[in-house]
Amino acid sequence: MKRKLKYSLLGTMVLLIMLFLGFFTWSQQTYKPSSELDTLLDKSEIRYEEDWIIFNQHSSKIGVVLYPGGKVEPEAYSYYGKQLANKGYLVAIPEVHFNFALFDSNKATKIIDNYPSVEKWVIGGHSLGGVAAAKFAYEHPKKVDGIFLLGSYPSEGNDFSKTKTPMLSIYAEMDGLTTVEKINETKKFLSSHATMHEIKGGNHGQFGVYGKQKGDKEAGISIKIQQDEMVSVTSEWIKEIK
Repeated sequence: MKRKLKYSLLGTMVLLIMLFLGFFTWSQQTYKPSSELDTLLDKSEIRYEEDWIIFNQHSSKIGVVLYPGGKVEPEAYSYYGKQLANKGYLVAIPEVHFNFALFDSNKATKIIDNYPSVEKWVIGGHSLGGVAAAKFAYEHPKKVDGIFLLGSYPSEGNDFSKTKTPMLSIYAEMDGLTTVEKINETKKFLSSHATMHEIKGGNHGQFGVYGKQKGDKEAGISIKIQQDEMVSVTSEWIKEIK
């Protein structure tokens, strides 16, 4: 009987190890920045501090933390981050455990603590990164002055509908993953101070610069047009945060 139990436990451990190794291997098959990033940004402008990309760390009173989408490398959001930094904001784009921000949703705490001169913080993310950002904001309301979502929405467990938290939801007409229908279904989880903005012709993958993503629709506009609209809408929204 004891031998049976021993073999059963051993078999379970082997299975769990195999499942973890399979997940780990899959999680490392990431979406890397596409060649189009080279036409938008000089890669020498991408700076690193600890385990996050940082732009404009010395002169801003408002900080922005951007969580990447699932399995998307942080560098894919460098153009968006750099353009927001040009508007006068500190922007940090972290690496996250297993390339999924939901496994590392508290990463913003480390970043916020690292820049004590920053007076206000907004946190956001793309796709699953936005879900993680909303989770962090829900659990740390005193650390966050606003939440922005790029092709994303809060989970049901992070319901902001009874709050006045400034929120921005930027979604795309041709998004095949976070569809317009899904955005409309989850509006009920946004706060009473939520701003909605649809990018006509935009799709899911063009919230970053990493090429096509399985399940997405074909965009009707260029990456640059979508990215520049994201920058414009986000920066105008941040200006309104008191």
